[in-house]
Amino acid sequence: QVQLLESGGGLVQAGGSLRLSCAASGGTFSTYGMGWFRQAPGKEREFVAAISWFTGNTYYADSVKGRFTISRDNAKNTMYLQMNNLKPEDTAVYYCAAKYALGTSYDVTEAYEYGYWGQGTQVTVSS
Repeated sequence: QVQLLESGGGLVQAGGSLRLSCAASGGTFSTYGMGWFRQAPGKEREFVAAISWFTGNTYYADSVKGRFTISRDNAKNTMYLQMNNLKPEDTAVYYCAAKYALGTSYDVTEAYEYGYWGQGTQVTVSS
C-alpha cells in the first residue's frame, strides 16, 4: 500500500516561488508514475504536471508550462514541484498522486488513472 505525504505549501505573494514535496512509502517508487493535481474552491480537480516512472518524461498543463517544474528522486522516494512566478489563480489545494505503471500505459492527465493520493497541501497566492 503506497502512502503519499505532501509538504511545502504556504502563503506567497504573486511572483513568488514555492517548492512542494511528495514523500512516498510502501512501494517501489521507481515503478510508479507520479503526478500533481490541484483543486480550487468550487472547481474540479485539475491536472498540473506528471512524470513518467521509467523515462522521466514530464508533462504539464498549459497554464503552468514554463513556470512549474516537476522532478523526482527515486533514491529518496520523493517527487517535487518547483513553482515559480506564482499567480493568484494558482491558489488551490495541491495533491500528489501515484499510479503503478510497470508495463502499463495511461493518460497521465486524468485523475481517475491514479490509485493513490496524498492528503493535499494548501497553496495561497496573494495579489
